[in-house]
Amino acid sequence: MQAYSYIFDKEKDNVAFARAEGVDASYKDLSQVCGRVRGKKIAWALTFLEKASKGDIPILFKKFNTNLGHRRELGGSKGRYPKKAALAVLKAIKSVAANARVKGLSDDLTIVHILANKKATFPRMQAKGKRFRADYETARIEIVVTGQHSVEKKVEVTAPQKKQEAVNAKTEALSSKPDVGAQKNEEKKPETHHETKTEVKQEKDHFKKEIHHETKKVDLSKLRKGEAKK
Repeated sequence: MQAYSYIFDKEKDNVAFARAEGVDASYKDLSQVCGRVRGKKIAWALTFLEKASKGDIPILFKKFNTNLGHRRELGGSKGRYPKKAALAVLKAIKSVAANARVKGLSDDLTIVHILANKKATFPRMQAKGKRFRADYETARIEIVVTGQHSVEKKVEVTAPQKKQEAVNAKTEALSSKPDVGAQKNEEKKPETHHETKTEVKQEKDHFKKEIHHETKKVDLSKLRKGEAKK
């Protein structure tokens, strides 16, 4: 992580910080806008910068104010309306407020450090006509805020241990409960007697004897002669 111009302990829980790199705005205007919100509360800074980004109020320029006009709104002091710079600082402050919210800080935050520096310069030349150089400059914004935690740190609560007596009573109740499935399996099915071939044959013979009367044996030789008794 790149170093900040402000020395602070990054491991502290009550500190939040943010940085904007490569901002497409004048670092001179950004530095004067940052100077107006340094040491202020974030709620006040957001309201102030929203009005400044729309051009409703001017920004006091204590530096880089050569040949700058005086403003009646500033009590005759020098200033101007840097809408682009005010909007860039507003986005950076919203970013650090979001970082503070993630760390659990309250909305009552104080801006302890904010500044803008020149970042990089890119040369630009005319595409046609008389060639002259116009440098394209970028800037960097860094912010550090402090505040209190909105909610105290959660204390881990362990579940109370179950008493051994309650566990034993539950196990005994489960063991004494009759098992319906086992009872169903234990119920005996009605016995079925499968008869063998010999038994069936014996029954048939017995049935024939009961129904059919016993017939006398007749000699066929006598029937031919007509001597057999009817």
